[in-house]
Amino acid sequence: MIDPPVTVPPKRVARLPVRPRAVRYPVLAVVFVCAACGLVYELELVALASYLIGDSVTQASVVLSVMVFAMGVGSLLAKRLRCRAAVGFGLVEGGLALIGGCSALVLYAAFAWLGEARYVLVAFSLAIGVLIGAEIPLLMSLIQRAESARTYGAGESGVRESGVRESEADEKDDPAGTVADLFAADYVGALVGGLAFPFLLLPWLGQLTGALVTGAVNAVAGGALVLWLFRYDLTARSRVLLIGANLTVLAVLGTATVLVDDFEGAARRAVYGDSVRVAVHTDLQEVVVTGERGGPPDLFVDGRLRVGGQDEHRYHESLVHPAMNGPRERVLIIGGGDGLALREVLRYAGVRSVTVVELDPGVVRLARTNPELAALNGHAYRDPRVQVAFADAFRWLRGAGADAGAGADGLYDVVVSDLPDPGISASTKLYSEEFYGLAARVLADGGRLVVHAGSASARPRTYWTVDATLRAAGFSTRAYSASGGEAARAAGPDRAERARRSGGTDTAPGDWGYVLAARGPYPPALGLAPDAPRLRSLTAEGLTSGARAAERTRDALGAEPPPSTLVHPRYGG
Repeated sequence: MIDPPVTVPPKRVARLPVRPRAVRYPVLAVVFVCAACGLVYELELVALASYLIGDSVTQASVVLSVMVFAMGVGSLLAKRLRCRAAVGFGLVEGGLALIGGCSALVLYAAFAWLGEARYVLVAFSLAIGVLIGAEIPLLMSLIQRAESARTYGAGESGVRESGVRESEADEKDDPAGTVADLFAADYVGALVGGLAFPFLLLPWLGQLTGALVTGAVNAVAGGALVLWLFRYDLTARSRVLLIGANLTVLAVLGTATVLVDDFEGAARRAVYGDSVRVAVHTDLQEVVVTGERGGPPDLFVDGRLRVGGQDEHRYHESLVHPAMNGPRERVLIIGGGDGLALREVLRYAGVRSVTVVELDPGVVRLARTNPELAALNGHAYRDPRVQVAFADAFRWLRGAGADAGAGADGLYDVVVSDLPDPGISASTKLYSEEFYGLAARVLADGGRLVVHAGSASARPRTYWTVDATLRAAGFSTRAYSASGGEAARAAGPDRAERARRSGGTDTAPGDWGYVLAARGPYPPALGLAPDAPRLRSLTAEGLTSGARAAERTRDALGAEPPPSTLVHPRYGG
């Protein structure tokens, strides 16, 4: 006997402006766009926090872990909105567009005027994560409503009886398939957003404008889906609310986009003071030159002080001249795109060739063309003995580029490592055992390698980790330091650290730590060459005193730190 068809009782279903079968595609398209926008917000927070606070590994860990936790919270909270999924999704997307789009501006403002951005970073990570987490449950509810229209049909009133078998209805209303489609669109959108951020938004629009434009796209996509596709689910009051909210969000984002240049200029003055001479965004970083007219310039790279014009001679004389005590025909400078270490090297008549390996062409361009910087480095780049290679130093040493400025044997008499502090995550590979092994390969017999290793007194563990890493790579070392005098105004990631060390101000006296190294069992002699040029601050007695000061920091440290490698970096605070 054949059972009669089981009828499903009349049911309220969604009224749609398109055929029910076609509903899934615009919903999945919006999922794709929203996922791309969400990942851009995450990456923008990580990138800006790394610049403002420093230590990109820590900032990425904080942002991603807090955001993933908040996404779970958002998913739970979205359960309360399922009965009004359309208006709930519209409000969530409007809020996400506003908060995500303005996050970079507010984070930068907190740092510039308050001097602290960590708590703001966590707050934005939480808020954005909660809103992103609420998206998928609400979208799934909307798709299921559309599937109900596909199963039962929807007339003008939205109510219709159906004689479809219950098993057939279950087959068409497939939650597992819905979830699979949603997550597929979500993951592909995240891929596109992740690639668009570094290759499109960041180089073309910058962090601030890029976030604002992303927010506008987010608002348009979310608002259009609800106000068009699910408009019959909205009451007149809800429709007015969503239209007003989206127009307000777009107006705020548009106004901020128009004023972003003025905002950035004001924030830069708050960070660097009123004496900003030049501020440029290269393909890799922000470079700012400050200083009073007629006075020596200060150079900041990504907010970190790289050159303090008042006492840069102390740093560069101490870095270069001890390494020039011996053969020095062929010299390799790693980093030092400002040309100041190059200036000191070129003071020796016996130098026949100098190769500078600098990652950012924009820094060298500024050192060549900016009148203040060019005067400070003595127009060193005009010297015919100088060759410049724009490359990552690690890759350059591994490849054939290392032979470019060396002698016939491909070796250098002196290698000068003038790099940012090893505690900065982006530079840790250039302070690794593997990197020093590559440097040893291009060092001639009797040659010397000198490394700027950060502050010996403020960060002794980091400093002596550099020393241990050099020795693990087969070098014998001499440690020494030099007094830095009164440091220039701090900015960027250095600002909070300087304030902590100086008891609340953003300037503090400090020191520079160096390690002079040579291959083999015998450390190089620490001294000045007999034919060294006349120096402004460095003396043989000062070197001896600096070596004693560095050794005292080792005694206070206790156990010797292990070396740092690529797979186990050991640099930190």
